[in-house]
Amino acid sequence: MTATAAPELDRTVDDVARRATEAFAGLSHVDPGVRADALRRAAAVLGDHADELVATAQAETGLAEARLRGELKRTQVQLRLFARVVADGAYLDVRLDEADPDFVLGPRPDLRRTLWPVGPVLNFAASNFPFAFSVAGGDTAAALAAGCPVIVKAHPGHPRLSERVAELVAGALVEAGLPSATLQLVRSQDAGTALVEHPAVRAAAFTGSQRVGQLLAARAAARPDPIPFFGELGSVNPVLVSQGALRERADELLGGYVASVSGSAGQLCTKPGFLLVPQGAEYDDVVAAAAAQVPEHRLLNPSITDGYERRVAQVLGVDGVRVVHRGGLRRDDDGQGWATPTFVAVPLDLLRDAGPALLDEVFGPFSVIVEYPDGTDLAGVVGELFPGNLTLTLHLGAGENAGPAELVHALAEHAGRVLLGGWPTGVAVTPAMQHGGPWPATTTDGTSVGTAAIGRFLRGVAFQDAPQELLPPPLRDDNPWGVPRTVAPRGESLEW
Repeated sequence: MTATAAPELDRTVDDVARRATEAFAGLSHVDPGVRADALRRAAAVLGDHADELVATAQAETGLAEARLRGELKRTQVQLRLFARVVADGAYLDVRLDEADPDFVLGPRPDLRRTLWPVGPVLNFAASNFPFAFSVAGGDTAAALAAGCPVIVKAHPGHPRLSERVAELVAGALVEAGLPSATLQLVRSQDAGTALVEHPAVRAAAFTGSQRVGQLLAARAAARPDPIPFFGELGSVNPVLVSQGALRERADELLGGYVASVSGSAGQLCTKPGFLLVPQGAEYDDVVAAAAAQVPEHRLLNPSITDGYERRVAQVLGVDGVRVVHRGGLRRDDDGQGWATPTFVAVPLDLLRDAGPALLDEVFGPFSVIVEYPDGTDLAGVVGELFPGNLTLTLHLGAGENAGPAELVHALAEHAGRVLLGGWPTGVAVTPAMQHGGPWPATTTDGTSVGTAAIGRFLRGVAFQDAPQELLPPPLRDDNPWGVPRTVAPRGESLEW
């Protein structure tokens, strides 16, 4: 950024921040029914323009039409799901303590607590989910549901789609009665970085690379008033397979593994980057045959292709790595790449010795099969080599459930979601979903999928001995919003 460009950038960023602050003043007090209706309208307008939006997304990302239509549907479902959360009101976690002069620890004042929106939220859109983790994706939906205006930093991988979605959704929100500037879009990286440090922004969400995420998280933490930074930075999602599971269903299991690695050209945050199998297991023929049937798929953009090509070469350059199936990478004159999947195998000791050269994520259709000796402490391996993941998966054979409870509990120390069977790709948008995990998967303990995601953009506020007319609606005696509330009655401590 040049010195002459800075004033213009500052004015632009300040104007965006000012408008978000003004929107927050109104949005945080909007009746939940109005906010819920706005989210439903946003979902509807996306559906009304589905053909246009999917075509634009295809052209910009290279993702398949079926995948994009499914992702657009998921985005609509997320918005509608949060509309239900807002209308229900339980997310406010309202707690009322009646004034109690006889409280066991001394006189208790009238205390009323609720969750309050944090303020304007900055959302960095992801490249690999142009709908579900972009302008109108889960982070935006959760923040809007909480009552926070959102400023989206558009991803350069799908700029035309970002602008069109922002136009449609922002218009729907205003038509539903929300303040103007409830949703805004900025395009440049400089603007996004400046907004992380802007005093008007009260929280930020990011989905992307570990390098960029760490830089932004450091800026958020170094502010005079540090803000929460919810970053999803990458995950290798190991899958552990027992001897019994392979013996019972090797073809089905290995076929599912190849499909999970190859879907959307491996450009999914929950792709299984490692498959741990017993030493001596036979898997080459099944994996190679399944991988050979996978058609080439375009990678998202030239930058993603560069990174994929570089990491694959790095892994293949490690002495002792054995190629199970060598996929291809074709590039055009614009730098776009089309890939088919590659699978390699290594013994566990080599994985330990090679360190980051093998352990670091390969973003694309690539995975490493790791052979572990009989008697290996798999919980120890996970803690040593895979300390933080979005997911960990365990495949067991019939009758093996009784033994590995300690292993399952150990896996929960290192992942946000533990799967007993199945495959981690395909994240259900449901109330109980947890899409987050220990560092380095995410910067902060939270989820970016499911209704619990709203909690990232709320903070607790208690009012003590406040007159009724000065309380926010959910804390008043007449409860005009009709939200669920927990009441601690006067005199209850006398029975403790």
